[in-house]
Amino acid sequence: MITFKDYYNNEVTLSFTDHPFSKQPKHVWVICYFRNEWLLTKHRDRGLEFPGGKVEKGETAEEAAIREVKEETGGIVQNLDYIGQYFVAGKGSTIIKNVYFAEIKYLIKQQTYYETEGPVLLKSIPENVKQDRLYSFIMKDGVLTNCMEKIEKKLQTKNHS
Repeated sequence: MITFKDYYNNEVTLSFTDHPFSKQPKHVWVICYFRNEWLLTKHRDRGLEFPGGKVEKGETAEEAAIREVKEETGGIVQNLDYIGQYFVAGKGSTIIKNVYFAEIKYLIKQQTYYETEGPVLLKSIPENVKQDRLYSFIMKDGVLTNCMEKIEKKLQTKNHS
């Protein structure tokens, strides 16, 4: 387990083991990859971020992840892999969120992208994302950097096989 502070100075504990904090988390975050680019969305208030959100009643975390990707980017998930889970000890409440890696099959143009302005494709995630105002606070802590290390190793292995 890895512990660090988030953008708002809350303590975050991240684990790459199988659902260490909850078998039924209420939130998901999906790091998306489409045709050798990272697929993000532009949240109207927060800025650029990977898609994610709440697990709705009667839905699994995996179903929520697939739905959130489609709603916020128009992306159709081809493969969805569980990466890890993190726990945020917030000032008002706690949040437990699953992190997934999704390979996107294709993008569908949509009438609405809900609270976002739709898909944004990037060749790479900037090193200075913590200082860049274009990016959401969600992108500015150890969850992103630690999960990206795991995902990039996975992609390197896949590309060499």
